[in-house]
Amino acid sequence: MARKSFLFFLLTAMILLFNGCVERELTLEDGRYAKWGDHSRAQEENVDISDLEEETQTMTEEEMVITDETGAQKVKRIAFPISEYARLPKIGKGTVRGTIYLTDDYNRKILGGSTRLYLNPLTSYSRQWYQQSYLGGYKMDESDPRLFNYLKFTASDAQGNFSFYGVPSGRYYLVGTVQCGQECGYDTPKNIRIATEVSVMGNQVVQKDLTRTVE
Repeated sequence: MARKSFLFFLLTAMILLFNGCVERELTLEDGRYAKWGDHSRAQEENVDISDLEEETQTMTEEEMVITDETGAQKVKRIAFPISEYARLPKIGKGTVRGTIYLTDDYNRKILGGSTRLYLNPLTSYSRQWYQQSYLGGYKMDESDPRLFNYLKFTASDAQGNFSFYGVPSGRYYLVGTVQCGQECGYDTPKNIRIATEVSVMGNQVVQKDLTRTVE
């Protein structure tokens, strides 16, 4: 009888253990839960991170560049570094604030009023995006949906001023877009993406404008 009870207990424990490995949940900053791969947060914020190491230096140029059905070349993303993201702090007391704007050849400002911005933790995965896409100008294949769980979002006011609160200590890419048309020399309005690096430590208040010159 005791042997049967022990076997029943062992079988029950194994079932519970394997069930617990099927799904994993994350607590988002606002207290809600999201499963890995949940796009709902980014969709609610309406933020485009579509062009958003296993180091890229370990990959050859042929491995990095792929060709889509239209013949256009895209950069292949590295594997999502789960362990690297797992080490990131989840809560914080830091603040990042500033103004998002473009400048023209006459040093006039085009403010990014009422636009979305996000903080992307600096990892080997985001570094590849920054180097290959933002600086290099390459298009990239889709980002891993797990990335959405680690982004922090905000929006600027009508004058382009923005603030992020409760930022964990670490290094980030601060990213946003400014819509610009004839004032930038374009026939039709275009969304100009801007990205820069920012560091936060403890309860530090970091003043960091997000800006670039229109060429």
